Amino acid sequence: MSTNVLRTADGWWVVREARAVRIDTEAVTTAGLLTDRDAVREAAASGATGTPVADLVALSPVTTPCRVVAQMVNYRSHARDSGFSGEIPPTFFRKASGSVSGPNATVVRPSHVKLLDYEIELGLVMGVPLPVGTVVEERDLPSYVAGLVITNDVSARDVQLTKTQFYESKSYPGFTPTGPYLALLEPEDFAHLPDLRLKLSVNGDPRQDRTLADMIVRPARALTLLARFQALDPGDLLLTGTPGGTALKAPPKAVEKIGSLLPPAAKWKAFFKSQARNPHYLHAGDLMTATIATPDGRIDLGEQRTPVTDAT
Repeated sequence: MSTNVLRTADGWWVVREARAVRIDTEAVTTAGLLTDRDAVREAAASGATGTPVADLVALSPVTTPCRVVAQMVNYRSHARDSGFSGEIPPTFFRKASGSVSGPNATVVRPSHVKLLDYEIELGLVMGVPLPVGTVVEERDLPSYVAGLVITNDVSARDVQLTKTQFYESKSYPGFTPTGPYLALLEPEDFAHLPDLRLKLSVNGDPRQDRTLADMIVRPARALTLLARFQALDPGDLLLTGTPGGTALKAPPKAVEKIGSLLPPAAKWKAFFKSQARNPHYLHAGDLMTATIATPDGRIDLGEQRTPVTDAT
């Protein structure tokens, strides 16, 4: 069974149902904690009553600085929503680690951003170095991945689309809510990854709901492809893509064909005018709720409750 770890301002905790037991460790980083698994096991086996989880303020269990890498269009449902057809080449991009925030930290929409979107994603936390050139087979995955976290790849779509890049649009402070738990996996847990269900709602309205069975490039293959050019270290984070249901969706084919006849300035003006009428983009006062778990609870990454506000 997996072990859920929570981080607060004054230490690390093992979570057992509604209570948490402090881990006796001097680790201050995620990488440091991963080298002290004996301390984690001792806390998990402890008979201590512990502290109510509700009394703790959770920080991101992934400490920064670290590498934050993400996969683009890695769920079939998201590919359909985005207008892709045929084979989709695996693609990665980087996010600034300064975008990582706690699971309940407020997401602040920059004043120039009008189209703020959500993307629930399963995050893989590396447990050992992944050198360039590494080939990861499915059976090898437990040797490289220490655990899992909920992440939300918050995206400024108007920045992303007009500048045709991802780094700025996804790297503003607070644009990667992470946690609450780092689920440290045992080797036998990895067989249950396809059963993980990703759910995100906004103000109680369900928006995203898919299992990893919808994933195009699975984690072992993704790490192999990434390792062709990018090394990873313990504590680094890989976001593995989002399922369908984001606010951004490709326009209908007829509208897309008409738009292709317009000059770029007119095309973008028409597109953003139509998107401004889309009620699914995030606004001040919204609350995103995200969960990732298997149906039997064997792996349960907890719940994010992330409010949205505007920059002042």
